[in-house]
Amino acid sequence: MAKQKIGGLGRGLGSILPDVEDLTTGNKTVTTSVTTIPLKDVEANPYQPRKEFDEQALNDLAESIKHQGVITPITVRKMPNGKYQIIAGERRCRASQLAGLTEIPAYIRVATDSQIMEMALVENIQRENLNAMEIAFSYSALIEECKLSQEELSKRVGKDRSTISNYLRLLNLPSETQIALNEEKISMAHARCLVNLEDIEAQNSALHTIIDKGLSVRQTEQLVKEMVQPKPSITKRRKDDLPERHAAARSSLKQHLQSEIEIVRSRKGKGTVTIHFNNDNDFDRIIKLIDKQ
Repeated sequence: MAKQKIGGLGRGLGSILPDVEDLTTGNKTVTTSVTTIPLKDVEANPYQPRKEFDEQALNDLAESIKHQGVITPITVRKMPNGKYQIIAGERRCRASQLAGLTEIPAYIRVATDSQIMEMALVENIQRENLNAMEIAFSYSALIEECKLSQEELSKRVGKDRSTISNYLRLLNLPSETQIALNEEKISMAHARCLVNLEDIEAQNSALHTIIDKGLSVRQTEQLVKEMVQPKPSITKRRKDDLPERHAAARSSLKQHLQSEIEIVRSRKGKGTVTIHFNNDNDFDRIIKLIDKQ
């Protein structure tokens, strides 16, 4: 039987864990060898990159398992305490427990911590079950735990180095943006735009605008571009050039409207009064104040 390959990754899970000796028998284990193990002896994978499992999806899988059984065996490693730690297949294991099974088919392999971390990541990416932040944290953990460079990691998981770098940059975003990305309120493309804003307050402000106005990625790119590029300076007349009563009127308006006011007056008495507002709500507030006059 040909070893399974990862679509889009260019690697098979078997290439991460080659055939090795069974811990209990000392015999060679092969990828086609499946045994049945007690579910009560199965432990979760501490390196599982997915932190949340959709409850409805688990229930649906449990119903399928009740009728058809576990079609794809899980992969585990035997621990010194006699338990089996999941390398791949935690979702199937949880659903089997919900279905009331007491045993589950499994491949028993020998693996290091770094190998099971890598295998869990590859399996989840293959199934497209991870969100952007989970992938970013997993890449970071692999780099730290396995002492890999970004270039080495890109070869291990079959992704371009630029892709690895883009995910890792997400870890520099403020927590509020990471949470929004994790909850899929924004996409990774939106988040990549926000990375270009160095100021946290600017990032949070842009995040709120994206969510509140439902901005597309293109609109977000334009928003960030406007925030990054310095605004053209406005040449202001010296205060001494403004007559006293105009200056007093400006102060009065600023206090009444709680907004920035600009008054420009030529020597002949012609000029403009500019009222600044921050957003649509602020505009409506100012208009109401003016209408009351």
